[in-house]
Amino acid sequence: MIAVLAALVVLLLGGGSLVWYLLNRDEAPEGAGQAQSTVDPTPQEQAASPTAPAPSAAAPESSADPRFVKAGQCVRNTGSAGGKPKLLIAPCAPKTYEVLRRFDGQTGGEKDAEAKCAKVTGYTNWYFFDSQLDTLDFVLCLKAR
Repeated sequence: MIAVLAALVVLLLGGGSLVWYLLNRDEAPEGAGQAQSTVDPTPQEQAASPTAPAPSAAAPESSADPRFVKAGQCVRNTGSAGGKPKLLIAPCAPKTYEVLRRFDGQTGGEKDAEAKCAKVTGYTNWYFFDSQLDTLDFVLCLKAR
């Protein structure tokens, strides 16, 4: 009887966590986490016309979502100047950032990102994503192109 009750408790907690994750995962890249970076928008990105239509947000499973970037790929910052950075996976070109190293798992924020990237040869910038769910956290060590 105790084993059955323990199994039910584990099932309910695991199922509840899965449901919570599935319901909140669309919000994680934009609102739930804290993203900080030393990545600055390029002058072209800063000069976007205020009358231009607002770009649509990338879907969470989109190939442009930085949660899926790998070492060797590039990202660009589409965030506003002085504001929160918003990275999108992009073709490697001038004014993009090459991902030299990716650290997955719990991050302590800015100091943790700096410490991890300090060990990466050639990095110029870092970016971290810190969510309520530590398994979604990551740090990117970047090199400006």
